Amino acid sequence: MNDEQTLITEVPTQSVLTVAHIVYALHTIAIILGISGVPTIIGSFVGSLPSILAVILNYVQRGEAAGTWAESHYRWQIRTFWFALLWFLIAWALIITMIGIPIGAGLLGILTIWLIYRIARGWLRLGNRQPMYAG
Repeated sequence: MNDEQTLITEVPTQSVLTVAHIVYALHTIAIILGISGVPTIIGSFVGSLPSILAVILNYVQRGEAAGTWAESHYRWQIRTFWFALLWFLIAWALIITMIGIPIGAGLLGILTIWLIYRIARGWLRLGNRQPMYAG
């Protein structure tokens, strides 16, 4: 039996699932805040209080999800945050150089779509009690 099958067979507690739902909700709130006022959605995602609380909650509670299919959601959420932050910083570094403004702005747009996709896909799979996969 491989590791992915092991994750799928273990059933998470209700509190583990509740925390995962809360984290998706906090990230969604950060995206909505970005749409409604922050210069970039991704900037709101990596720099707003809801997302920062979400990633802290992920790290604090992920031990409880270990060995369950919900563990893949915690990993998905954590990776989403850190990859978003990394690409956000790269995009802004390009924008600051002035020459890279078109590339950096395009990267921010692509990153926004990727971020919305990751949160939506993850939350839908969690609602269907399905694991996420590496990514």
